[in-house]
Amino acid sequence: MIKIAWHPCYVHPVPEGHRFPMEKYELLPQRLHREGLALEDDFFEPSEGLRYDLGVHCPDYVHRLLNLELSKKEERASGFSLSQSLVDRELRITNGTVEGALWALNNRSAAFNIAGGTHHASANKAEGFCLLNDQAIASSYLLENTKVSQILIIDLDVHQGNGTAQIFKNINNVYTFSMHGANNYPYHKPPSDLDIPLPDNTDDKKYLSLLKKYLPNIMTEINPDFIFYLAGVDVLAEDKLGRLGLTLNGCTERDELVFALAKDNDIPIMTTMGGGYAPDIKIILEAHCNTFRSASDVFY
Repeated sequence: MIKIAWHPCYVHPVPEGHRFPMEKYELLPQRLHREGLALEDDFFEPSEGLRYDLGVHCPDYVHRLLNLELSKKEERASGFSLSQSLVDRELRITNGTVEGALWALNNRSAAFNIAGGTHHASANKAEGFCLLNDQAIASSYLLENTKVSQILIIDLDVHQGNGTAQIFKNINNVYTFSMHGANNYPYHKPPSDLDIPLPDNTDDKKYLSLLKKYLPNIMTEINPDFIFYLAGVDVLAEDKLGRLGLTLNGCTERDELVFALAKDNDIPIMTTMGGGYAPDIKIILEAHCNTFRSASDVFY
């Protein structure tokens, strides 16, 4: 069984013509239902409001965010217009990642958040559609409140997880691994524990060979108790914000590799969907559905 966090507030209204494809958050659960990839009981609604410690972020930043006091410059950096409904959405997404992770841990299985993967949010600022770093907050919660002692964050979004890298720079029991486009946003990339920057148009064969080379060794080296996986599909060649060259099949094989490693090593895994900005929403949905198919094949 797999649990999936989703709430209608994920489909947050944005200005007309905005480049962030919010509609995927409404269409993806529908598609999973229609194809029988997820049943009604597989979904859960994350709790609302401030439920978990946001201590990975600076108190001043959290205070100003929750009280809608970010400057216009900070709003522009976030990519969103700040509002109470947006803050409520970000808290709900964060809660979904924490609660999904707890379910995965308790059931030795896999959980998903239809949103999440807000890896550009650093300790003291919002950036790149990310206000709160859900995987960082959830990692901290597991370390402080469960028997988890070593976490691996696998970030395979096309964009480097700069916020996550910055937050966990000096934290030994969270290992950050990011494989991303070398020439993609963000321009300043704080070092993860391991970064694999890829040249433009990297294809399936090269991408998968590198992932197979590095990821199993990381698993052996750090022996994690829990995995957070950011499964961005903006690695596809069609993506308008990415610069890599993967196909749908290559993206699926990437997911299969990650889930198989988690299952073979009996490590619970919490997956957030991350980016996906292809002009054709059908391609985005197919790629995200393939991630669910891959997990279902391994964990059901």
